[in-house]
Amino acid sequence: MDYLKVSFAFGEIEEYQKDLFIADLAEINFETFEDTDNGFDAFVQQGLFEENKLKALLAEHQELQAQYQIEEVVTENWNKEWESNFSPLIISDECYVRATFHEAQPQYRYEIVIDPKMSFGTGHHQTTTMMMQYILETDFNGADVLDMGAGTAILGILAAKRGAKNIVAIDYDEVCYESAIENAKLNDVDNLVSLHGSKEVIPQQEFDVILANINRNILLDQIESYAAVLKTGGLIFFSGFYETPDLEMIQSHCEKFGLSYQNHKKIDNWVAAKFIKTEN
Repeated sequence: MDYLKVSFAFGEIEEYQKDLFIADLAEINFETFEDTDNGFDAFVQQGLFEENKLKALLAEHQELQAQYQIEEVVTENWNKEWESNFSPLIISDECYVRATFHEAQPQYRYEIVIDPKMSFGTGHHQTTTMMMQYILETDFNGADVLDMGAGTAILGILAAKRGAKNIVAIDYDEVCYESAIENAKLNDVDNLVSLHGSKEVIPQQEFDVILANINRNILLDQIESYAAVLKTGGLIFFSGFYETPDLEMIQSHCEKFGLSYQNHKKIDNWVAAKFIKTEN
């Protein structure tokens, strides 16, 4: 599956303006964003890109005076670009995330080796970092875990290293589905099952913990499905959205399905939030 890279350049842009623009881009199927010297690059699956929607969005944000260029990024080029820019990452002084071509660092309690193959979620994005911090703070011993929007399966792999009994990793992107399988093998994780699809492929079993790092609209659509398979007393962690106005919207919707807000983390304006299922 090929991606398009849309490179945006701005004369001047405030951080809050960039956050709002990125949130709107996510609404029209853009998946991930990388800062550049004069703006940022945004990636979208080629089959999901609609330039007319992008132009309409730019008209709504005309104060940004944004310029853009579109470039096709085939799998081979994506992997070369990723390898040339990827640097190892340390989470909470406990977890070391590296690529296959980096040296191991055995002084860290957990090590995760990632080969994304055009899927996203290496831990460098704020949302993934916060979700990993939550996993490191949570008891996963013997837990059945559901990882929604799994990407590289980095969250499920860390849950496994933290003692999870079984992990189901789900992503609608076929490349992510395959990446999860390969990364599980790279990390000697044999209790992770990767499924291709969305909420319709969630197994009808109970889970102790659910991890969902996606985006606000998908979360709002799928929260009911998550609540249906989460045990009473089970934990659910959400990320992929902003503090304002998204967190309040997520919290309000969760209350309808017996999911009680506990706390949240924030990096820049990105948020990860913890909920507990208090009732059926």
